[in-house]
Amino acid sequence: MRQSSTLFLLSGTALVTALFFASAPNAATPEAKPAQEEVTFEAENVGSFAGAFLAARTADVDHDYKTAITLYRKALEFDPANIEIRERLMISLLLNGQFEDGLAEAEALKEDEAVERITTIVRGLDAIRDGRFDEAKTLVAYKGPNDLDRLTQTLIGAWADVGAGKGKQAMDTIAKMSGPDWFKVFTDYHLGAMAIEMGEPGTARDHLTAAITSQEAVATAPDTFMRAVMALARLEAAEGNKQKALDAISVGDGMISNYAPLKALRESIENGETPEQQISDAADGAAAVLFSVGAALNRQGSEDMVSLYLQLSHSIDQDSADTLILLGGIAEKLEQPERAIGYYEQVPEDSPMRRISELQLGLALAGTDKVEDAREHLKELIASDPSDLRSYLAYGSVLSDAKDYEAMAANYDKAVEVIGPVAGPGDWTIYFQRGIAYERLKKWEQAEPNFLKALELNAEQPQVLNYLGYSWVDMNRNLEDGLDMIRRAVELRPDDGYVVDSLGWAYYRMGRFEDAVTELERAVQLRAGDATINDHLGDAYWRVGRKLEAVYQWNRALISEGEDVNREQINEKIKEGLPPLDPTATTADKSPAEPAAPAPAPAQPDKKS
Repeated sequence: MRQSSTLFLLSGTALVTALFFASAPNAATPEAKPAQEEVTFEAENVGSFAGAFLAARTADVDHDYKTAITLYRKALEFDPANIEIRERLMISLLLNGQFEDGLAEAEALKEDEAVERITTIVRGLDAIRDGRFDEAKTLVAYKGPNDLDRLTQTLIGAWADVGAGKGKQAMDTIAKMSGPDWFKVFTDYHLGAMAIEMGEPGTARDHLTAAITSQEAVATAPDTFMRAVMALARLEAAEGNKQKALDAISVGDGMISNYAPLKALRESIENGETPEQQISDAADGAAAVLFSVGAALNRQGSEDMVSLYLQLSHSIDQDSADTLILLGGIAEKLEQPERAIGYYEQVPEDSPMRRISELQLGLALAGTDKVEDAREHLKELIASDPSDLRSYLAYGSVLSDAKDYEAMAANYDKAVEVIGPVAGPGDWTIYFQRGIAYERLKKWEQAEPNFLKALELNAEQPQVLNYLGYSWVDMNRNLEDGLDMIRRAVELRPDDGYVVDSLGWAYYRMGRFEDAVTELERAVQLRAGDATINDHLGDAYWRVGRKLEAVYQWNRALISEGEDVNREQINEKIKEGLPPLDPTATTADKSPAEPAAPAPAPAQPDKKS
């Protein structure tokens, strides 16, 4: 089976802590879009409060905030005093990028404790934007128990102090703030940025160096880590320390390779230029706080909160390319490519992230069924810079989705030529995708060396371990080594339903049906509603004699999502069950008495990495 093959070339890594979501507002809903799809629902035809409210909530769930806003306003015409509707309207406005309208609702709801965490930040940002710094500091003061809210609002309040000329007070406030270990990358970065604003390069250097040398910084907040690297490099360049600036950039390169803004910054400094800092005033600082937190929270299932932080950041720093690209990535994850394209098109032409936005735009075009347009767009990007391996990955993703494996293989052959005789650790993805292309072409002798090369470059990559291990088991070769690889992949990704399914199905292929049931039951829990996993579990249940449960799972497979299942064969199994096994067969699927359907491919990598 396949996971999503959409490639995302720049994203944050989530903070692994449940407390971030402990007090999330019930009314929060997913992210905004700059360009709306055509709306067919006519709000003027709604003739009751209940109709308007229910239709608005449906639009909310579908992330159609333009329609939701219209319908919430319609509901308020029937019940102007309904606070819950006004709360939902405010959040929809903010997530749709309508900050001024959202601000008006925030002012009206400023006494509403249910949405206080949102209204205080919105009103505080407005005050900072207008230069009312003391008022902003008062508005965002936080005394609650949630660490995330305390960090966010304290940092915003400190930037308000900087704007009011109270920089030392701001830095003292942050330095005295206690909290968990993950606070430090955020506090060091913002202390460094504040010290630069205050003309204290020595202090700034100390804090930014601490941010980029932290062992946990990249895992906790990679986007903030890279901003700290670039802030330090710009500082050293401004101080005339060209080599120190380049050394700082090398630290970033060592942690996150091929980061386009860092490459552009290196070229600028090597040319003797002194690039300006990203934060130049209190408003930029407040926007950076919201970007830092939003980017760090960016993971599957957290789109609501992440989008809210990023939209608020974007409202006061509209040229921030990394914010726009992250918003586009969230739109892609929510399967809204038109909205994603709108964000990518807003990235400034002169931004070093423009190429990334163009690559993502090509992928989003494919998501709108404009596959030929996507292919032409990405081929042009490859031609404009044949050395950029990201272009081959993006184009290969489109070819994979189109099942054009011949072109996919040829694309990655060219990429390997670009890599040359000495591949680096970051090149494993090229070889992995090349292996997938040849495996799909049933050219295993060409596929296998690429999987082995990918593991040579990245021995602990769970998707490669899963793919190669499953392939070996499926072909009835290297069975123990293959099973060990899949087990290791599960250890590395214990909550990945696709990888756990691979382990269960490998057990099934080997005739270890009880073990298969154990793993496949867990896979169904981790990845509910996947047709292939339900089908696999049904087969395993049948083999251990749980026939009623087998039929139930096969029926679930028929109504679940999945393109790799053979629904005609599932209907036949529901009607007749599975035929008896051949006791002489070495593995379950090789039995002449049971002609097996082609095995589904193991999970491909989630390329939003």
